[in-house]
Amino acid sequence: MTVENKKLEEIKKTVVGFYQKALFDGDVDTAIRLYGGKAYKQHTPFAADGFDGLRNYVKWIAKNYPNTRGEIKRVFADGDYVLLHCHYTGFFGGNGDAIIDILEDGKVVEHWDVIQAIPKTSLNENTMF
Repeated sequence: MTVENKKLEEIKKTVVGFYQKALFDGDVDTAIRLYGGKAYKQHTPFAADGFDGLRNYVKWIAKNYPNTRGEIKRVFADGDYVLLHCHYTGFFGGNGDAIIDILEDGKVVEHWDVIQAIPKTSLNENTMF
């Protein structure tokens, strides 16, 4: 494995660890301590900026969508960016939601959401995953 591939695998592990600990386990403080950078820039319109914004967003999800469950389907890395392709149920869409999270750097310092409700029918036989 090349040095570049080792770096990509390491940042993928960091981002997956952060995501699983913060969003799936609801343990944002441990996620920040283990995987967070010095600051956190939030791009999703559902959360305020910074780590406090993330803490409050995870609390809001737990309160308003207590049956939300997520599964990471794919992990992609390119340079300092990691993309997570996730399937969530119990959130916005009745059939679940396809969510891509884009995170940056060796420590988690920035976040974007791309969320799409899974429709009941499709004009093709391909799944969202």
